[in-house]
Amino acid sequence: MKIIIKQCSFGDVQHLMREYLHALSSPFDSFLENHILSSTYYMIFEETKEIGYYAIYHHELLTQFYIHQSFQMHSQRLFNQVLEQHSIKSLFVPTCDELFISLSLDHEFIIERQAYFFQDSQKDLNVSDVRIDEVFRPANLEDLQTIQHICGDFLNNYEESITSGQLFAYYRGPELLGIGIVERSKMFEKLGSIGMFTNGAFRQQGVGRTIIMQLRKWCNQQGMKPISGCWYYNEASKRTLESAGMVTKTRLLNMKTTS
Repeated sequence: MKIIIKQCSFGDVQHLMREYLHALSSPFDSFLENHILSSTYYMIFEETKEIGYYAIYHHELLTQFYIHQSFQMHSQRLFNQVLEQHSIKSLFVPTCDELFISLSLDHEFIIERQAYFFQDSQKDLNVSDVRIDEVFRPANLEDLQTIQHICGDFLNNYEESITSGQLFAYYRGPELLGIGIVERSKMFEKLGSIGMFTNGAFRQQGVGRTIIMQLRKWCNQQGMKPISGCWYYNEASKRTLESAGMVTKTRLLNMKTTS
């Protein structure tokens, strides 16, 4: 089998990516998605026939590896070829990707737990409206200075998030209790990554739980499925997400090569 590998654009692999996403056992959030979308893509051919693709972030992080099912008898060899041809130092491997995780486990990589990925439990939590002296609403530019002061570097560009309709503000009177964020997926249809930041002065008071529950409710109203994620060792965020009706069965692994 003569294999040819060519660097290509995102548009060139979109049809293969749709196949890949369809094969996953569960979705992943915007953290991994952003790394994938910022990667360099390579198409794998047998002669002139497309058989798969892979993606590398910043020349050293393998973020995707996909082979058509009819050619997966060659996947180990092709995977090894990719590792040999590039200076791969680590791999972002979601546990919902059976092929990628299986091929990675064939190697003696150092495995680090990177993140949890959450989905909506679909459990009816009888979401009530916020208290009479509180308001949860889309943020506007009048909120910008307050959000920047309270939330610091939680997000890279608050103004852009506000103008794109992704940011929500939660107030009690004049006090900003926290913010919520919904990032519409560019890879999955009708799916949004939700997250929150709680004002340090109001933590341990159920603020984060309320924000996540309100974002779940908003996504449902928009015909979107909410997903979320958090760093594997952030137990506080994990407890908040679970208390707000999110459940996790998927992990993101950061596998380090030994070379």
